[in-house]
Amino acid sequence: MSTTRPYPPGDRGPEPGGASGASEGGVPAATASGEGAGAGAPSGAAAPPGGRQVRRLSFDGESGVVPLARDFTRQALYAWGWLPAASADQRAAAEDVLLVVSELVTNACLHAEGPDQLWITCDNKVIRLEVADKGTGQPAPRNPHRAGRPGGHGMFIVQRLCLDWGVVRTPGVAGKTVWAELGAPA
Repeated sequence: MSTTRPYPPGDRGPEPGGASGASEGGVPAATASGEGAGAGAPSGAAAPPGGRQVRRLSFDGESGVVPLARDFTRQALYAWGWLPAASADQRAAAEDVLLVVSELVTNACLHAEGPDQLWITCDNKVIRLEVADKGTGQPAPRNPHRAGRPGGHGMFIVQRLCLDWGVVRTPGVAGKTVWAELGAPA
């Protein structure tokens, strides 16, 4: 688990001169053109250099954000060829992505006054999910994990299913972005 690294494994972070493709808070800026979209409106897909696909969903003024996030993610998975799954492993990988999105958005609802945005970035090997909120808390798996008790399983699930996850905070800006990365299906 990494709660301090603002960039995914293998990413070199911002390039000199600020030409990183990442906006404030480590969030990809490839779909910044979608900023003017209406509340909850997806900004669509973008194809930044390196074959990355990026989608952004704003939750501004939306209700039912967990199913909204799952539906948005499912549409992205179809657009990117993760679905329909050709094998049980591919179906499991897509279901893991949907579960992690649900957990991250639910945590933002329960502990941070709700999510602001969901970013999904996909390349050929990794899918990165980012949920931005205005919360001050630090997400962490409940320790010790007690499988028989209700609640408290969200970040434990994220930790178990993901290659890595963490939190990005921008100095002087309220809130945080919780990110998680999962491997692409074989």
